[in-house]
Amino acid sequence: MDQFILQILNGLDKGSAYALIALGLTLIFGTLGVVNFAHGALFMMGAFCAVTLSRLLTLSHTIVDETRTDFLGNPLKVEVPYLYDIFGESLGASIIDWAVPLSILFAIPIMIGIGVIMERGLIKHFYNRPHADQILVTFGLAIVVQEIIKYYFGANQIPTPAPEAFIGSFDFGAVVGIEANKIIYPYWRIIYFLFAMLVIAGVFAFLQFTTFGMVVRAGMADRETVGLLGINIDRRFTIMFGVAAAVAGLAGVMYTPINPPNYHMGMDFLVISFVVVVVGGMGSLPGAVLAGFLLGILESFASLQAVIEAVPGINQIIIYLVAILILLTRPRGLMGRKGVMED
Repeated sequence: MDQFILQILNGLDKGSAYALIALGLTLIFGTLGVVNFAHGALFMMGAFCAVTLSRLLTLSHTIVDETRTDFLGNPLKVEVPYLYDIFGESLGASIIDWAVPLSILFAIPIMIGIGVIMERGLIKHFYNRPHADQILVTFGLAIVVQEIIKYYFGANQIPTPAPEAFIGSFDFGAVVGIEANKIIYPYWRIIYFLFAMLVIAGVFAFLQFTTFGMVVRAGMADRETVGLLGINIDRRFTIMFGVAAAVAGLAGVMYTPINPPNYHMGMDFLVISFVVVVVGGMGSLPGAVLAGFLLGILESFASLQAVIEAVPGINQIIIYLVAILILLTRPRGLMGRKGVMED
């Protein structure tokens, strides 16, 4: 039982990242009909927003500390963050410690701006082009962004820790009535799952209960009719591209303590996120979320030692095997609209 619960938790953790990225991908495909292979790069840029803010908060100047000496007996030079001068050492240290959560506020306007610029500057020219053209140009854009990140931040991973309050693990065993210390799970991974659920609920609520969202959903169903009503649906779709970029970026921001950012992390998630979208159903937002969590749980159970010993390498291919099975039996995906991908 403890192994079962632990694998469910691992699956929900992985599924949170898959679902968030796939949700943004589906928003773009559902509104604009664009296959965006640069979406993984948006996830990566979100992670590096957290890295950038962390570096900005730790900018410092050098002072001479007369109370401390080096091995030669000379007064020691120490680096003091500017935040200590502005807010005091205690509050300044707390702000630096909470750099990752604060990066949410930092990343939202940046990622929306990047999304709008990307859509207006490049994607709009490929609306009526074949999907192959869209894939090539967005994949090329992803490579360019990846190399820019590599140039400015280097090729190595950049540790970006969670706040000290969330370093450690939670004892699930004691909570669910199993022996204590049997099911230990990191606090930040739980936070990431809860954050993902909050973002997903926010996106669905925005689309379902706001006038803007209702118009967008109508435009997704029948773009021409909505345009004939005098509504500038293109502008709304541009904003939705920005929202989709922000969703991917926020997924990256909160993922940094789990997996230290590096320049190729976007590519690592890109293929998997497209598999999730295909399994869930192209253009289906609920399908993308459902498939993200289902595939995350499947991948988690496939990583069990007993399963790997029985079928070596199954943990590396289980997601793709499921995708093949879905495409063969239900080409439109689990929750895709009838006729989509079935021609």
